[in-house]
Amino acid sequence: MNFISIFYGLFLLSVLGIYWSLAQQKLRLWTLLIASLVFYASLHIQYIPLLLALTYINFRVGLEIGKNTSPGKHSLDWQISNEEWQFAQGDWNRRRLKLLWIGIILNVLLLLGYKYFTPLFKFVFYVETNSPDSSFKLIAPLGISFFTFECIAYLIDVYRGAPATEQFLKFATYKLFFVKLISGPITRYHNLANQFNTLDLPNSDRVAQALWLIARGAVKKGIFADHLGIFVDLCFGNLQRAGSTDLWLATFAYGLQLYLDFNGYVDIARGSALLFGLVLPENFDFPYFSTNISEFWRRWHITLGDWLRNYVYFPLGGSRRGLVRTCWNLFIVMLIAGIWHGAALGYLVWGIFHGLALVVHRLTDTMSDRFENLEQFWQNPLGIFVAWLLTQLMVFTSWIWFRLPNLQDSSLVIRHLWGYPADAQFAQKVYVDALNMSQYQLSWVLLALAAFMAVVYAFNRILKLELNWPLKLVFVPLCFYAVWLFAPEGSLPYIYFDF
Repeated sequence: MNFISIFYGLFLLSVLGIYWSLAQQKLRLWTLLIASLVFYASLHIQYIPLLLALTYINFRVGLEIGKNTSPGKHSLDWQISNEEWQFAQGDWNRRRLKLLWIGIILNVLLLLGYKYFTPLFKFVFYVETNSPDSSFKLIAPLGISFFTFECIAYLIDVYRGAPATEQFLKFATYKLFFVKLISGPITRYHNLANQFNTLDLPNSDRVAQALWLIARGAVKKGIFADHLGIFVDLCFGNLQRAGSTDLWLATFAYGLQLYLDFNGYVDIARGSALLFGLVLPENFDFPYFSTNISEFWRRWHITLGDWLRNYVYFPLGGSRRGLVRTCWNLFIVMLIAGIWHGAALGYLVWGIFHGLALVVHRLTDTMSDRFENLEQFWQNPLGIFVAWLLTQLMVFTSWIWFRLPNLQDSSLVIRHLWGYPADAQFAQKVYVDALNMSQYQLSWVLLALAAFMAVVYAFNRILKLELNWPLKLVFVPLCFYAVWLFAPEGSLPYIYFDF
C-alpha cells in the first residue's frame, strides 16, 4: 500500500472513522494495532509473525529488566543488613545488565542476519556472480532497521530507569504503528505512550496542519523526487555512456531526490499520526543549509542522529575523554551508521567518509578556538559561505557511494567526474527522448528547485513566517490535484524502504 495512492487515502479515512467513533482508549489501541497489521500485510504479509514475536520478546525482556527485585533493608542489625543489601544490589544490577545485553544482541543479530546473510553466504561458499546460485537473496522485512533500533532504545531506556510497560497492547501498538513502521521516524516508547494516555480529538488547526503535511509530502515525493529519480536512474544506469557533466548533475539530482523522497515520506507519516492525535518527531530541519558536517547531522535524519548520539556516542564517552578519544568516538558512530544502512561496501565507505569529515570538523573547531583570526574568518560572511560550500560538496559527493553501493560502480563515477566525454547517443536517449529537455535546461531546473528550497528556508527559519491554517486548507486540494496531474506514471518506491 503506497502512501501516495487512493488506496492509502481510503484506508486512512476508514481507520480514522473507526478510531474516533470509539470512546475507550483500549479499543482505539486495538484499532491502530489491527490497522497496522493490515497495512503491513499489504506489503510483507509473510513477516507479520516475526514482527509480533520480536515485539513480544522485547516486551518481556523489558519487563524483566525493569522488574523491581531490589532487596529492602529491614534487618535489625543495620551493619549486617546494609552489607547484605549492597551485595544483593550488585547481583541485581548484574542480572539486569545481562538481560540488557541479551536483548541488544538478539536485536543486532536479527538486523545483521537479514542484511549480511546473503553476502556472507556468497563469500563463504564462493558463489560466482554469474552463476545460477548468485540469484539467492534473503529479503529483509520492511522497516527492520527502524524496528530493531526502537527496540534497543526501549531496553536501554528501561535499564537507565524508565518504567517498563506492563501493557503489551500499548507496546505492540507503539512498535507496529503503521505510519512509522517502515521508515520511521525513530521514536521512543515513553514519548508515544504518554500521548496514548491523552488521546483528544484534534482541533481545526491540528487537522489543517496534518492535511498540509500529507499534501506537501505527496508533492515532495510524487512530483519532485520521482521526476528527479527518472534522470538519476537513467544516468547512473548508463555509467559508461554518461559524461562528467551528466554525472555531476545526477549526483546533485540524487541528493535532492533522496532528501525530498525521505522528507516527503516523513511529512505524510507525521500528518497521518497527527490525525490520530499523535505527534511524531521532526526528522529534517533544512539540512542542505548546514555550514558544517556536525550541524548537518543535527538536521538530517534527526531521529537517527539522536539515537546514535544517545545510545552509541555518549556510552563510548562522548567528548569527555579528550580530543583523540572524541574523534575516535565520532568515527565509530558513523561507521555504525554505514553498517546500519546495508551490507554493501559502499555504505561502509560512506560511513567512513562521514566519520572522517566529523573528525576533520572537530579538529578544525579546536584549532579555531586557539587561533582568533581563524575563528573570525569562519564567522564572517565569506567564511560562512566557504564552510557551507565545502560541507555540501562533501555531503553530495558522498551520496555517490550511497546511491551506488557497489564499489566498482561508485569508483567508476569518481574517476569519470572530471574530463570524461559523454557517449554520442547518451544525450539523445536521456535528454531528448526521456526528459524532453536539454542538459542546459535540466541544470536550470535543478538550480530553480534549490532556489525554491532556499526561499522556503528563508521564510521559515529567518523571517519566521508560516501559513495560517485556513490558507493551508486552500493549498491542500491544489497539492493533491498537482500530484494527480504531474506525477510520473508508475511511482518509484521510497528509497529508505531498502533500509
